Amino acid sequence: MTKDVIALTPKMPNAWSLLAGLYAGGPQTTVTADAEGGVLRLCSPDGRPLVSVEAPLLVQVAGEAERLLGRDVPVPFWWTEVRASGAVPQAGPLAESVCGRLALLLGGSTWPEQAARTEVVEVPATAAPDDGQPVVDVLTGSTSVVLADRPVLALSTWLSDVLRGTARSDRALQIVTPPHVRVSAAARATLLHVPNRWVVQDADQGYYDGLSGAVLRWQNGTFAPALSADGTSTVADAFTRTSPTEERQLVVAFRTAVPANEDVVLGEGVEAAWRTLTGSPPAGWGTAEPVNLPWSPGRLTDLARGRAPEPTHLLVTGRPDRPALGWIRVTRTTAGVEQDVTLHIGYGKDEEPPLDAIAPLAEALVTRHGLTTLLVSVRRASRDLTTPPVLQAPPVPVAFTLGARDVRDIGLTHARRPPVGIRPVPLGPASAPALHYPLGDGSDPGALVTLRHLSAHLRAGVPGSAMDG
Repeated sequence: MTKDVIALTPKMPNAWSLLAGLYAGGPQTTVTADAEGGVLRLCSPDGRPLVSVEAPLLVQVAGEAERLLGRDVPVPFWWTEVRASGAVPQAGPLAESVCGRLALLLGGSTWPEQAARTEVVEVPATAAPDDGQPVVDVLTGSTSVVLADRPVLALSTWLSDVLRGTARSDRALQIVTPPHVRVSAAARATLLHVPNRWVVQDADQGYYDGLSGAVLRWQNGTFAPALSADGTSTVADAFTRTSPTEERQLVVAFRTAVPANEDVVLGEGVEAAWRTLTGSPPAGWGTAEPVNLPWSPGRLTDLARGRAPEPTHLLVTGRPDRPALGWIRVTRTTAGVEQDVTLHIGYGKDEEPPLDAIAPLAEALVTRHGLTTLLVSVRRASRDLTTPPVLQAPPVPVAFTLGARDVRDIGLTHARRPPVGIRPVPLGPASAPALHYPLGDGSDPGALVTLRHLSAHLRAGVPGSAMDG
């Protein structure tokens, strides 16, 4: 199993401390770097990668270590993630010694705490060359398999790199974890995309999909559903061992489109949603977890502009007292700049999601931020926004808003008369209104059927409209 060790230090790991850490394998090991220099690899004498060391990350957002590791670490601090290959037994102790040396020299700690060792680890001369992939446990012609064991499997820089690498090589990514591991909301959204998969190791049935529950078997170099004689898949018993929760998540998904002007500032719609629903702006943003930078729409815009015309994927997080995590996809289109936003906000059993704020939020997004579509739902799920590998109820829609552009394309008369018991509320200027469709309070699953009927009605207005997305 790939072993993850993290050094959490108040001081930046400089060249000398990194050199001391990398020397944990003795003089016979060698060091290589990826093309961008963001990951160092400690290798055996013949080039086999044993340990990868990511570039130290300055975390300035409170609560990220608690959210991902269960550790209260005051900000700012440096997060240096080290990953050991599971193919060589000495790689795990080597990763521990790299982190332990950094923590000793810089006055910090390691996760896990018991991983803080400092001795030199003797490594063997192996015969497997560097295959150019990030450290993975099993690499086949179709699949990269990673075995992970940490409290929360997050969308880290390393995981993002592995996803890009597997996509370039036309492989699937399958992450295998014990049943106690949970996935962050951002990682869950990523692993939902085919052909990637979260594989959970179960003591009774072997392996199952952590998001669908399908029993899996290792077949032809990949984990695939174990089909019965009639060709159907079986759901693992462990996946159904769940109890209803009184905690909830508010899920807000919206798309905005604005002209690609020089003075455009991205993230302002996200901030408007965050302030409306939580009472404060986002705490931080970044390109991976942990989210490390203080919230700044200006810096976010600069990054996206520098990456254009390629799309930019970003994460946004909130304050520790109100769990909130969002992700943004910024794309340049013929219509301008589009931002696809998904926001999850967690609530305990005695907390009520602010459903009365949804309509005002929709109007603000319509009038000031170029709203195209907005869908708000409530799901019975953990307040901390993580997902365990058990069956969960689907989100129940609360409201849907269609922006003025698509109302115009569909036709106002058609859009305002859906074949369901909904009276849409016009938003924005009367000459070019958007329409807001209330669907319920998130407690009646029948709203899912209502939304399907509404969607079918709107799609029938103009084939090929944004509703088809």
